[in-house]
Amino acid sequence: MAESRVAQLTGVHAVSALGRGAEAQLAGALAGVPAFGAVRRFDTAARRVTVAATLPDVGALPDELSAAVDAACHAAGLTAAQRVGCPLLLAVHGGPAGPGPAPGALAGQLAARCGLSGHTRVYTSACVSASTAVADAATLIARGDVDRVVVAAGYLVESDQFALFDAGRALAVDGAVRPFSAHRRGLLLGDGVAAVVLESSAGRRHGAEPLATVAGWGRAGDAFHPCQPDPTGAGLARAVDAALRRAGLPPQAVGYVNANATGTPQSDAAEAAALHRALGGHAAQVPVSSTKSVHGHALEASGLLELVVTAFALRDGDLPVNAGWLAPDEACPLDVIIDKPRRTTATHALTLNAAFGGANTALLVGAP
Repeated sequence: MAESRVAQLTGVHAVSALGRGAEAQLAGALAGVPAFGAVRRFDTAARRVTVAATLPDVGALPDELSAAVDAACHAAGLTAAQRVGCPLLLAVHGGPAGPGPAPGALAGQLAARCGLSGHTRVYTSACVSASTAVADAATLIARGDVDRVVVAAGYLVESDQFALFDAGRALAVDGAVRPFSAHRRGLLLGDGVAAVVLESSAGRRHGAEPLATVAGWGRAGDAFHPCQPDPTGAGLARAVDAALRRAGLPPQAVGYVNANATGTPQSDAAEAAALHRALGGHAAQVPVSSTKSVHGHALEASGLLELVVTAFALRDGDLPVNAGWLAPDEACPLDVIIDKPRRTTATHALTLNAAFGGANTALLVGAP
């Protein structure tokens, strides 16, 4: 990829149960203290599990998304004139999730509220929605179609999805997310709202200092099972291969992996297999953690929230803790970051996401 077409993150904002603002996300991930607690937003009396990572005093999703987009644009230093013609790619839940506009209408309203007059596109592809949107934004910039794109994503824990995951016995009955650990019991949901401004490095604006680059991206499908991942990790490995190939980098360039790892037995083992398949011998040496262990699974917004954390971790040289760890699992032979954050001088990191239906994404984040 020509340097002039690299997609750079010039403004970010994120909200989760760890707090408000991108810095709060990294601080919470480094502290390694899970944000899970009793759900007060709706009645969970009939549920097996009654906890999630929810932010108190959260607003309605359209308002939280609007505030996040405005904050990201402000952080990027975009003027009102520079927002004109800027596309908005929005990742949200595709079905009925409480009151509010349908996804397409929400995107249009959000763009109008924030002064983004370019085209809008909505992503409702479950847990790879936001990462797919980032990949598309980077593609638009790499091709020279646009100078900048705003990507936004949001999920606030609500009763419908909570009930579905609980009925499917996917939620951790012990109230903890334990990625890659022995005795892991499942995932827990969490609030997540994030927005990023991606801009081409061609003709960089005065004062627009990049936080990170999207150096590569890849997408691949398993075609294995509607809900279960391919235990060989073949699809996710192809996504990682594509991201590295697009960046023109070898596996050894990866200095950290913010894993999809949700804390479910099958998916974590499949992801470990995918990393060994894609990175070869380097897979046993690269530091790995899953920040879902502290902020929960934000479904459609996970990819963007985790991209923000990964970018800030590279910038500051501190890698997040994999919380909830009990003991090694021979099915997950990885260098998992436990007990405390790990210092790094790495210049590239992977952030991975996977979804029901066998969808897999890999974003290769580069230090600026």
